[in-house]
Amino acid sequence: MSPAVDAVELRRRTRDLIAAHPPATTDRTDFLKARFDAGLAWVHYPEGLGGLDAPRSLQQAVDAELAAADAPDNDPRRIGIGLGMAAPTILGFGTDEQKRRFLRPLWVGEEVWCQLFSEPGAGSDLAALATRAVRDGDDWVVDGQKVWTSSAHAARWAILIARTDPDLPKHRGISYFICDMTDPGVDVRPLRQITGEAEFNEVFLSGVRIPDSHRLGPVGEGWKVAQTTLMNERVSIGGSRIPREGGMIGPVSRTWRERPELRTHDTHQRLLTLWVEAEVARLTGERLRQQLVAGQPGPEGSGMKLAFARLNQQISGLEVELLGDEGLLYGDWTMVRPELVDFTGRDAGYRYLRSKGNSIEGGTSEVLLNIVAERVLGLPAEPRNDKDVAWKDLSR
Repeated sequence: MSPAVDAVELRRRTRDLIAAHPPATTDRTDFLKARFDAGLAWVHYPEGLGGLDAPRSLQQAVDAELAAADAPDNDPRRIGIGLGMAAPTILGFGTDEQKRRFLRPLWVGEEVWCQLFSEPGAGSDLAALATRAVRDGDDWVVDGQKVWTSSAHAARWAILIARTDPDLPKHRGISYFICDMTDPGVDVRPLRQITGEAEFNEVFLSGVRIPDSHRLGPVGEGWKVAQTTLMNERVSIGGSRIPREGGMIGPVSRTWRERPELRTHDTHQRLLTLWVEAEVARLTGERLRQQLVAGQPGPEGSGMKLAFARLNQQISGLEVELLGDEGLLYGDWTMVRPELVDFTGRDAGYRYLRSKGNSIEGGTSEVLLNIVAERVLGLPAEPRNDKDVAWKDLSR
């Protein structure tokens, strides 16, 4: 950490940025690039990569100054996969050249990222993935299929794991790559969901050539690299910073206050219980983010993601029930391909249907329960008979 950079210094640097690039008259992208170059994008990142080697906790000093000046943000919901998953993985395992190439346009939002992990036969058991990457000179040739890929239709780049050695056990024969989504061998097809939208996609990879310079981490150690991505993913999904009554509890609380004719004793008791649980989850998320100041996210993020999924589903169910007949209405079934998920800006029916996916995306609740049991509580691991068996010899 840089001892010269404290909250006072960061506020001064932020005010200098605002003076040199007035938000009211500066192009949004130009302002964000200037902010990145000033080290005020994510202050805990290294100098030259959008940060100042400062404590992560000091980011709020920068954000407060920028908010007061009505400065633009980088639309984090639209580029959440890049910010929350790709960036920390590139920072942890990328070469200097990869960091310089990818982090700035990622943070500014010029390049959207997606995540090519899950497959039709490797969702909960991700290490069983079958997408192959075969070395060909300075390139890797990738063939396979990925599924449930958020934002693939809008993405410029993808983080990808593929099997590079089928003769090794499933966790050891995987490598991690950065894939160009504009490659002609990449075929993105929409998956229409229960909401009517196609926010997710299937991605077919046919002879996609990835230069070895776009590999993250050593060959065969992709599972280790992927753990960094997955732990950050669960923190970004379940532990994002929100104000009191932010998230799903906000709309149902407003309905309760504004529509007294809908109230019953039973819904009152359930709302009180869920409000308290949502506040506990919010404060737990704050504590988890403070722990991140000292290092990388751990398995505790899986517990937050579990709570996030359960609460969203229970709160949205209560909201639909509270609204009665109105809760059965649905605004629009048009098949569109959105670039972000907007829980609070839509109607109750959308929230109810979309929250069903929360217990699947980012790790199923069943898998996360295992992680919490084994890695947080220290309970005995489930027997695994395939840990030392070559992937090619596994029954499928």
